Amino acid sequence: MQLPPPIQTYFTARAPQDGDALAAVFAPDAIVHDEGHDHRGTQAIRDWWLAAKAKYRHHAEPIGLEQAGGKTIVRATVTGDFPGSPAVLSFTFGLAGDRITDLEIG
Repeated sequence: MQLPPPIQTYFTARAPQDGDALAAVFAPDAIVHDEGHDHRGTQAIRDWWLAAKAKYRHHAEPIGLEQAGGKTIVRATVTGDFPGSPAVLSFTFGLAGDRITDLEIG
């Protein structure tokens, strides 16, 4: 499965060393919606990602890719320190050029 480069970076980045690289694939005004909260801008997204990695020590392995409504939807098996692990989640990405403009995880 060939993921677009910014999405590939999202799934291959490792915490904490890749925090800046992860933030760099998001547009400056990007938004991430996860666990009922919105995280706006690259610094907030970087902080959210690092905190989530530290809390859950999770890893997401993409298992499916589709396009719908102008979005790129990646289904991934997520394993980590959380109830119900492993779980299959959908990561719905909005892209503009080589940047992620929005991401909804659910």
